[in-house]
Amino acid sequence: MLIKSNILHLYNMLQITPPLSLLNMATDASPTYHAPDFHSVTPKTAAVTETHDGLEFWQFMISGSIAGSVEHMAMFPIDTLKTRMQALGGSGGSFPVQHIGVRQAFNSILKLEGAAGLYRGIGAMGIGAGPAHAVYFSVYEHFKEFFSRGDPNNSAVHAVSGVCATVASDAVITPMDMVKQRLQLKSSPYKGVADCVKRVLVGEGVGAFYASYRTTVIMNAPFTAVHFATYEAAKKGLMEVDPERASDDESLVVHATAGAVAGALAAAVTTPLDVVKTQLQCQGVCGCDRFSSGSIRNVIETIVRKDGYRGLIRGWIPRMMFHAPAAAICWSTYEASKSFFQRLNDSDDHNNQMIND
Repeated sequence: MLIKSNILHLYNMLQITPPLSLLNMATDASPTYHAPDFHSVTPKTAAVTETHDGLEFWQFMISGSIAGSVEHMAMFPIDTLKTRMQALGGSGGSFPVQHIGVRQAFNSILKLEGAAGLYRGIGAMGIGAGPAHAVYFSVYEHFKEFFSRGDPNNSAVHAVSGVCATVASDAVITPMDMVKQRLQLKSSPYKGVADCVKRVLVGEGVGAFYASYRTTVIMNAPFTAVHFATYEAAKKGLMEVDPERASDDESLVVHATAGAVAGALAAAVTTPLDVVKTQLQCQGVCGCDRFSSGSIRNVIETIVRKDGYRGLIRGWIPRMMFHAPAAAICWSTYEASKSFFQRLNDSDDHNNQMIND
């Protein structure tokens, strides 16, 4: 009360009217009790990071990067065989193509180049596979969550999400894929990744790195749509056949089997477009045809004229040999990496809960 009186006295000296609230406080010296409002207190909560499948976005990226790198490094020799079989020889398209089988291509590489010939260009794939698959799987998971709307078993959602993923990831992988395929060719004129990049930039320009991007997207869109939809459906079916495996965090066998089925089917359906892509990326190198335009139609007409319609399925056996085990490796590695991060996150949540308690 003494403090309030002094404040009022100061207002009087300055000839200023004190505020009404101060006058009321001065006339009522009795203490007032206010019941605490427990409902109005907002509890402090820790910052919550939006997650999907219990994982954050960066964890999907790391899981995808690991899976893609393991897949492509393990299956690279088969990819080299496919490239050799798909690359047409003979300039101008005036000579028929010599058909070679998988065994003949394999023996030819070992005889003329040794085992190292099967791994030419692996450096380019090592550079591109990790970042591309980080984008691939993280974008897929993002759109799968966005489109699913509470229905995780919608095959159309899986297909559309896969297409979105491949459009983004192909922009990352296409330049290094072009370098990789040129290095894989028989008698490749390039000494390595750096030499190929430099000579292509000087001789053909930046556009050469993306000459096959449109074809790659057109090929990978149906490939990924079939791949993801088949994988998710096969995984669901296998889990329903053996519920005990499903309760065991979706076993490695389920992921590998579903991945192999999805990879083989998608590879078989899209082989013709893969042949076109290889032609565009290798044009003008080691006797491969150079096309007057980068159109898919022009390439297909050239292939059919030289080799008939069977030329459009050239390399389908090594392509399926590549994609079936590659998808099995990729999906099982990806799901294993996801499970690791899920356990890690669960452990962190448990520790945080114990600290809060």
